[in-house]
Order: sequence, then C-alpha cells, then structure tokens
Amino acid sequence: MKKKLFLCLHGHFYQPPRENAWTNEIEPQPSAAPFHDWNERILQECYKPNSEAVIVDIHDNVIKRVNNYEYFNFNFGPTLLHWIKNKHPRTYSKITEADKISAKKNQGHGNAIAMIYNHVIMPLANKRDKITQIRWGLEDFRIHFGRESEGIWLPETACNIETLETLIEEKIKYIILDPSQADSVRKSGSDEWEDVTSGNIDTGIPYRYFSAHNRKKYIDIIFYDGPLSKNIAFDDHIYSAEKLLNRLKEVKVSEVRSGNLVGVAVDGETFGHHKKYTERTLSYLFSELIPSSEFKIINFGKYLATHKPDHEVMIKEGINGEGTSWSCLHGVGRWKENCGCGSSDEYPSQEWRTPLRESLNFLRDELALVFENTGSHFLYDVWEARNAYISLISSFSEESYDHNKAEYFLKFSKKKLTDPEKDLCIKLLEMQKYSMFMFTSCGWFFSDISGIETLQILEYAARAMEIAFEVTGLNTEYTFLEMLSRAKSNSDEYLNGKDLYLKKIKKNNRSAGEFFNVTNDLIN
Repeated sequence: MKKKLFLCLHGHFYQPPRENAWTNEIEPQPSAAPFHDWNERILQECYKPNSEAVIVDIHDNVIKRVNNYEYFNFNFGPTLLHWIKNKHPRTYSKITEADKISAKKNQGHGNAIAMIYNHVIMPLANKRDKITQIRWGLEDFRIHFGRESEGIWLPETACNIETLETLIEEKIKYIILDPSQADSVRKSGSDEWEDVTSGNIDTGIPYRYFSAHNRKKYIDIIFYDGPLSKNIAFDDHIYSAEKLLNRLKEVKVSEVRSGNLVGVAVDGETFGHHKKYTERTLSYLFSELIPSSEFKIINFGKYLATHKPDHEVMIKEGINGEGTSWSCLHGVGRWKENCGCGSSDEYPSQEWRTPLRESLNFLRDELALVFENTGSHFLYDVWEARNAYISLISSFSEESYDHNKAEYFLKFSKKKLTDPEKDLCIKLLEMQKYSMFMFTSCGWFFSDISGIETLQILEYAARAMEIAFEVTGLNTEYTFLEMLSRAKSNSDEYLNGKDLYLKKIKKNNRSAGEFFNVTNDLIN
C-alpha cells in the first residue's frame, strides 16, 4: 500500500524533581502507595511497561514485546531520566537504545528530544534563567543520548515571543505547540496574513517563525492536531488499537498536497499510568496495524528534514506579552494568579498563586546578587559558569564528577583555587540550582498551596536560602515569609504560606543546618 500520511505521536514523559534538598533522596510519599513514591509508581505503570509493551493472543499468552520508544517522538524530563538511570538502569538502557534504533531508521534523526531542564514556565522566567534552562536541557540530553537534540519540549507548551527569540539564539531547530497558540499564518513570500486565532491552523504542515531581530534566523514549529490529541488523552480511543486507527483515519487532510502530517502530543504518562495498560494498545497499533495502513510512522526531526516549511507563523502574544500554553485557557495565568484553572469545591480559590510567585521572584533576585557579589571573586563570568554547571550535576560517578570538576574550574576560575574556595563556589552554584528548582511549574498547577508539589518547591527555596546564609550570613527568610504570608491556603490546617512553610518545611528540617535554628522565634 502506498503511504499517504505521516504519523508522529509525541509523548512528554515528566515528573517533577522529588529529591529532598538535603539528602538528595526521595522520601516516602504515602499518596503513591503501595509504592515508595510517585516516581516508583509511575515507572512501574508507565515508563517500564512502554519499554517492553506486550502483545498477547486470545489466551492472554505473551507472543511479542515491543519497545514503544522506538516509535514515539518523545522527551523525558532531565531530572526524571537521571533518576531512572540511577534506580532502574535496565529501563534507562531500553529508552536510550530505542533512540539509537530510531536514528538508524530515520537517517540520523532520533525520536528523543530535549526538555527545558526542570519544567519552569518559560515566559515567566527571566532571560538569564531561560538561557540556563535551555543549555542545561540540551547538555543533559547530550550526556544521556550521545547526540545533539534537534528540538526541545517547552513545559506546558508555554511560549511567548521572548521565549522564541531565546530559543533561536540557542540554535533550537524546532518546538511543538498547541494549535490554539497560533495567531496568524501566511505563505512564504506573501504579504497577507491569515487569522488562525480560533485554533483553525492547518496542522498537517510545519511552520517557520522568523526572528524579529534578524530574518536570517528562525525556528520551526509543529502544531499538533488538537482534537485528536485530546481524544487520545481524555477519551476512550486509546483502549483499542483498531478504534484508535479508525480515529486517525478520520483526520481531515489536504487532498491536493502530499506529505500531510498527522501529529499528536500528549503526556506520556497517559499510556499506562493515567490509562491502565494502554501501552499495549500502542504496541499493537505501532507494530501490527500501522505497517498495513496508509500511515508511515516518522519523528518530527525526520519530517522537517524532508518537508521544509513553506508557511510562516506568528504566535499569540498573550496577556502582557506573557504568551499562552496548552493547559491554561488564560495564557499562563495558572502559574501566577487565580485564573480559575484548578479550582474545585474543596479548594475554590487559588489567590495564593500570585504571592507565591512574587515571594520566589524576590528570593531569586536576592540570591542572584549573592551569587554575583561572592562568586565574582573566584569565577570569570558567574552566569556562564552557572550555564556550564550542568556538567557536574549530570555526572553519574564519583570519577566522572572529579574529572568534570577539575575541567570546570580550569575553565572558569580566575586563579588557582584552594579546595575550600572550590567548595564555596560549588555551594553558590547549588544555591543557583535550587533557585531555579523552586520555579518548577507543578508548584502552581494544582488547587492549593499545601499540595506536595508546592511543598517541594518551598523546600528548594529553603535550601537556597540556607546556602546563602552559610556563605554570606545573609538571611532573606524574614522578608520571604512576610511576602509568603499573603498566600492564603484553602485548608483549615494552615493559615497561609508562611504558616505552611514553618510547619512543614522548617520544623521538619531543623536538623538540616544552622540556618534552621537562627529564626526559631518564628515558630515558637
């Protein structure tokens, strides 16, 4: 059968960093029972099964195992993949090997792409953090997959013009967005733009965004099929390979154009975690049904190499130029204000989101001054040094860490540093790491400030403040907590963010260091 359509299904595999900021181990999470924590539970339900998805006969005997990662376009959150490598090396090997196999099938274009390092909402990050997040994501990808990433996944597909321009500066080839994020399109060479703000963009072709500063520079954008992706993520199509194939055949494509793309993007956890055993649906679809259909499986990198965009696109600027996303009807309000997303009868208000972000923005800026003022005594360019710190974070053995550390200080130090001076620099860089970890998007996503995701980012904030205190004696906690006190919890157990911090973060970690004993009067 002649193949008429290209099919690319992208899975965004991600969990927030869950490690305790002092022990670097994940503590027990009762809500993930019977597993130790959510990483373990979702690995067993999703990440591992997708690496060995079974096809069974009518008697439920396993007749074949399929590594779905050989067929997905996919990304893994860097902190999650690091955890998988350390705790489940067999599954990790299957994921990375699948990318190598896919690259051989697709003339060097592998299925895997990088992700912004710890899932920050890029339009809400300052320019400096945008650059570090991109570079950390790209370098971490190189370390795991042994090659350059062509594209990068934006958390929640959150994007604005500044984000696009930064991605172009960092030489990213492509990103994936929701069709609702497109504003207007035009054929290359045309002066007339077509309005597509209602989500009516043709997702069967790729698009190109040209830099507003230099039209010789650009980034390509794939807009996935919104209705199809929602059917897979939220409806029952994924429980039957035959039903899913029929749904794929219903996608309307141009009859006069060859090379139409049917692109899908969903959370990878859909397959096995959110929807039990649906990794089997995909394995049967990929290996048994697609080969005899009109579809040809492809990854986005290979598709763009053979189908250069001949249309330009502009994306929606969003409120105050802050862009849009795939999971908030109000642009990026879900991560900064009470926009209505995430409300429930039990937790009706998310007014806590604004003071939480304002508190962390204040802390970020204070810690940046600490980093610049202290680090500049030892490092040539503290921000370039931070951008390169990923080489130490991603070291997987003591030997590689020691080697990378030696190379790192040879490159960035102003003079020959003593061991205590190197240790001080590492503390400052760890402080900066946690100052970015505290912006992990999950801290705002759900209904109340008392959720485990928000507690996690507050823990990272506490660790960052503690390091600043250890290094300089600066205590930013008083001001931070006064700002956080404006974040009112829906829960009767906590008055506000300050009360939550004192009861769940500070009190539970009094043994973490001297810093946690300095302001005990706040608790007593």
